Amino acid sequence: MRVSLLQLAVDDSERPEDRADRAVQLVEAERASGAELVILPELWVAGGFDYKHWGEHAEPIADSGPVAALEKVRAGEGSGPELWLHFGSYVESAPDGTLYNTSVFRGPGEVAAQYRKIHRFGFSEGEATLMGAGEDLVTVPSPWGTLGLATCYDLRFPEQFRSLTDLGMEHLVMCSAWPERRIEHWRILLRARAIEDQVFVFATNCVGTNGGVVLGGRSAVIDPWGNVVAEAGTGEEVLRVDVDPAVVAQTRETLPVLKDRRLR
Repeated sequence: MRVSLLQLAVDDSERPEDRADRAVQLVEAERASGAELVILPELWVAGGFDYKHWGEHAEPIADSGPVAALEKVRAGEGSGPELWLHFGSYVESAPDGTLYNTSVFRGPGEVAAQYRKIHRFGFSEGEATLMGAGEDLVTVPSPWGTLGLATCYDLRFPEQFRSLTDLGMEHLVMCSAWPERRIEHWRILLRARAIEDQVFVFATNCVGTNGGVVLGGRSAVIDPWGNVVAEAGTGEEVLRVDVDPAVVAQTRETLPVLKDRRLR
């Protein structure tokens, strides 16, 4: 299983249109290199902390220009196998006018999923006041096992991931715009979620300065034992890794802690 995590720079100084063009080029390059699963970060077009301008980027997912451009690359237009792509998340405008932080995932054939972020960050501003909360857990079947989708702040709520495990999750796919000042929480919690649920964790973060907040990078792949398979730095980069998805079942057989659960 060959995975590429696109740790994009999301800077106030860059036009979102230019960033979208760069993201398309990066996905094209990863597809050409043989990547099977590519993951983009959270709100990489609008900016995770540039909430004062979210309304300018809000639109139905079906009308999103970046999503449409990335879908053309993902499908490949007949040039080789289709890609499994986590498009990152976007400011979705629902029919009733509610805004959501919505992730998009698509794969070959009829594979398509969208996840509205359940836990909204911001306390008295940002997502907490401007966006609606998602209600549904989302999993995606794949050749490597069941993928569970989550976004950034969700990471702090272990019950969500245990529930995803109950739905069959074997690999956690997460997009994020996690700030630098709390990056050690990110690194610790990624390992904790992997260990608790005995899953691979594929977590893509942003870098740069957005909405005046420095983003922390450190995108990572964690194995079901909690070992860091690969970790990015603090600049824009593509983190590439090959993993054996069978390690999940092997780990659960060797240390069958999930079978000993007594509280639900």
